[in-house]
Amino acid sequence: MSFSSLKIIAALPRQRQSLFFSATMPPEIIKLSNTILHRPVKVEVTPSASTVDIVNQFVYFVDKGNKNALLLEVLKDPAIKSALVFTRTKHCADKVVKVLAKNNIRTEAIHGNKSQMARQRALSNFKAQTTRVLVATDIASRGIDIEDMEFVINFEISNMPETYVHRIGRTGRAGAGGTAYSFCDAEEKAFLKDIEKLIGKKIPVIDNHPFPLIDHNPVKKVRQQRNMSHRSSRPSVRAAQNRS
Repeated sequence: MSFSSLKIIAALPRQRQSLFFSATMPPEIIKLSNTILHRPVKVEVTPSASTVDIVNQFVYFVDKGNKNALLLEVLKDPAIKSALVFTRTKHCADKVVKVLAKNNIRTEAIHGNKSQMARQRALSNFKAQTTRVLVATDIASRGIDIEDMEFVINFEISNMPETYVHRIGRTGRAGAGGTAYSFCDAEEKAFLKDIEKLIGKKIPVIDNHPFPLIDHNPVKKVRQQRNMSHRSSRPSVRAAQNRS
């Protein structure tokens, strides 16, 4: 929901009837709905955990630094004529586009920093298959409806299980088959566990690939800061001479 939509809502009468639709209901959407709806009745068309059964789901365990290389490896498959790649952040989406473009793979991104015209152009190119890979963030991709979408790749696993269901639901539509690949690094294992709990099944693991997960317990580098108190505790040369 854009800022202009909120302005329109603010201008509406207090006594009104409202209908609020969302493909997924993560906490931030629920919080938003509570600000614009009064004691709403919740209606679900399908349960959030009802993953499309005809979508083949697989997970690759891979170190974070090897995800780009793994993506290039997966895209060598000639059966993947087009793929929708999901990232959690705009920065990561742009980095993926640069890596793929450098390897002569026609790629565009849609995210919040792109203008509406740029997003529409990227989506049109993808539908026309002049662009092979479309990289999207979750917010920017809401409302995308692409027929015959066969492959979805979760470059970064969402920290919201419901969002995973929404992502893979972009393929396997209208009775067509579909495949969803997820790249899981060590820090995302907890996200994967939550997803499997929501959908009620284990996602098959693809072990036979060139970039298996090696660092199972990554340690984040702590930014070192100058300890001024430690420095000041050292006696100066002059002070030492005076004491002597």
